[in-house]
Amino acid sequence: MPCDLLIMDEPTNHLDDKTIMWLEEYLRDSKAAILLSTHDRYFLDCVADSMIELDRGHVYTYTGNYGQYLEQRQARLEREEASEAKRRNLIRREKAWIQRGAQARSTKQKARKERYEQLCAIEAGKPIGEVEMFDTSVRLGKTIIDIDDMAFGYDPAHPLFQHVTYHVVKHDRIGIIGENGVGKSTLLKVLAGQLAPTEGTVTIGQTVRFGFFTQQLPQFDEGMRVIDYVQEHGHFVTNQFGQRISATRLLDQFLFTEEMQYTYIAKLSGGERRRLYLLRLLMDQPNVLLLDEPTNDLDIPTLTVLERYLDTFQGVVLVVSHDRYFLDRVVDKLFTLEKGTWDRFYGDYSEYLEEKYSHHQEKKSEKPVSPSITKTNITPTKAKAGLTSRQEEELRRITEELPRYEAMLKGLNAAIAAAGSNYEEVESLLAEQKETQDKVDTLTERWCELEDLKS
Repeated sequence: MPCDLLIMDEPTNHLDDKTIMWLEEYLRDSKAAILLSTHDRYFLDCVADSMIELDRGHVYTYTGNYGQYLEQRQARLEREEASEAKRRNLIRREKAWIQRGAQARSTKQKARKERYEQLCAIEAGKPIGEVEMFDTSVRLGKTIIDIDDMAFGYDPAHPLFQHVTYHVVKHDRIGIIGENGVGKSTLLKVLAGQLAPTEGTVTIGQTVRFGFFTQQLPQFDEGMRVIDYVQEHGHFVTNQFGQRISATRLLDQFLFTEEMQYTYIAKLSGGERRRLYLLRLLMDQPNVLLLDEPTNDLDIPTLTVLERYLDTFQGVVLVVSHDRYFLDRVVDKLFTLEKGTWDRFYGDYSEYLEEKYSHHQEKKSEKPVSPSITKTNITPTKAKAGLTSRQEEELRRITEELPRYEAMLKGLNAAIAAAGSNYEEVESLLAEQKETQDKVDTLTERWCELEDLKS
């Protein structure tokens, strides 16, 4: 039905990729004004031409799509950081004046003291999403998940998928994609051992500790406070370097302010509950994460936290998601499900789409037309200094990742020295040290390549 204003709240939640792309085309052709709330960053890039950001009680407006918003927001944050540095310097100077014994008798002195109190009362804004995450995963053995000619169907005569064979290895990052109803969530349940295959085998290694983030939230005690819910699991977690991380600090890393930590769960929004559920799951120290539509109802700052956690997560990730940005950011291979069949693809989601589109064009023997959704096409911000937008994002990510891996390497070296004559532990640590060193070398080499291109 024609309308003048179309209001949409998370329109891509629970839609498969094919439907999302159809919706993008429809909205681009629509003559109506569109007001939408969404965490789907590629969708915003395709559809929006202006952005409104709500941040800690303030409203900010930007011209352009999501990619352009990121640039403008970064400029705003840099201005705020400069202003905050100036405020801290003023406080330091005024505090020294007061400590020298200012009596604040004159009008001028009283005004100066009032200004000091006002400066102290201003709350510094904490950048959302700039979070140093922890890695608490337990080491994996040689066998993780071995899938051998596996099939599953609620009706054996009509399997959802069949002839699935794959051996999951350490550091695998696998996305599972397909239209709604093809069995993506079911495949996760089979791999987790919650459902038995109707044919073939799924062997789960003895060292595997699953963390299964499902679409259904657990039953919360509505009368419990956020901090109590987390501390019910433990007041601290210990990471692989023996450092203790408090429940309060974990909540802070997951964007729960001190005030929110003492809020009752009954007052939390759906997205805040999913964020809390995710934190509680990670506190179990899983080494294999099964994520079923993890981006549903999570806001973009929380997605940034999760993505950065996964950057240095030392285990395996298998994720079902329709969030194309998240898949491009997190996975390096795909399982594709379609009408009872499965296949695998080595690469991220945008690369998969490009290959699929190229193959389709070859079959039609027509002149290729760029697809509407690829990671490179939908980031319309102009590349700077010889780098594409995609390479700019890769360089930014590597610049963030390298110090974390170098810190991990330093911690492993210390752990090896502390292990002494415990040869079993030393052997395990040396293997992990080699993997981490290889990762540092690979990232450093790629960083140099991108810097050369940039210059």
